[in-house]
Amino acid sequence: MKREPTPEVQHGVVRFYNFLPEGNPFLDDVLAGFSQPQKRIPPRYFYDEQGSRLYSAACEQPECYLIRAEIATLRDNLAAIMQFIGPEAELLELRTGIGVQTALLVEHLRPLVYVPIDIDGRMLEAASRDLAELYPWLNISGMRADLSHRLALPVFVGLSIRKKVMFLPGSVIGWFTPDAALEVLHHARRLLGTGGVLLAGVDLKKEGKTIVAAYSDANGINAELHLNLLTRINRELGGDFQPRRFAYHAFHDPAKGCVTMVLESLYSQFAHVGARRFDFARNETIDTGTAYQYSQTEFQALARRAGFVSQTVWTDAAQMFSIHGMIAV
Repeated sequence: MKREPTPEVQHGVVRFYNFLPEGNPFLDDVLAGFSQPQKRIPPRYFYDEQGSRLYSAACEQPECYLIRAEIATLRDNLAAIMQFIGPEAELLELRTGIGVQTALLVEHLRPLVYVPIDIDGRMLEAASRDLAELYPWLNISGMRADLSHRLALPVFVGLSIRKKVMFLPGSVIGWFTPDAALEVLHHARRLLGTGGVLLAGVDLKKEGKTIVAAYSDANGINAELHLNLLTRINRELGGDFQPRRFAYHAFHDPAKGCVTMVLESLYSQFAHVGARRFDFARNETIDTGTAYQYSQTEFQALARRAGFVSQTVWTDAAQMFSIHGMIAV
């Protein structure tokens, strides 16, 4: 019997673009953050190799509802979300890493090109290569860029793109203050153009102890994640921190609608970052992240100021999390 030829698998193209100036943004941000009256480390630097493992482990803790609720919201509403977006889309995502959310969108939307945007070039390339292995047909154009600065996308010649779609997972928008989130949404609006689609994952307001527990689990995985920032400074920036001389805490502020995460110095001490010395008083804190929650109407009002009109909102059954479907106008 004559055998039919095996169809060839069509492989996509993986490219990377760098929109950051020469230098080390991690070093620049740490030195600038430690020079402020309230010392801080931007949470976008969580995700080195060890940090990514700890983040994944933190998301699996029973107290951490965020990722489970976001995945449930996506899965339960996939058909409606795909219909809302439509075919032949260019999918943009503001983060590094391959989550279940990304895989769900790529697998069901089958975008003509997927554009992840992140400041960490190593993690961006590693995540993109992994995604290319999962979906060999996928065209990927990774953008190393700062989310809070203006960015111009390359034009993808030869692709019949009907619409640009941006996915802002809940692990992104909540980490910005409302003013900074507004700037990110302004940048998203410029990238998408009129008629573009925004899918924004937003943590909904709820009882404070539930939110704090999600960021301060009983097994201490979140604490390890935040302390790993100091370990990363030691390894990559010539630091000499002793992470166990700091303690992790998370606090809820109902007036601001957020939970703030800090590393508290347990002693009067100093540490170096390269040649720079930084002093820490006992009980002085390093701000390592602030996660904001919004009501549906609050986030819709914020996005409206950036040029988006709300079309629909999907939530999980417990009303813990929301995904906003919006159109750029």
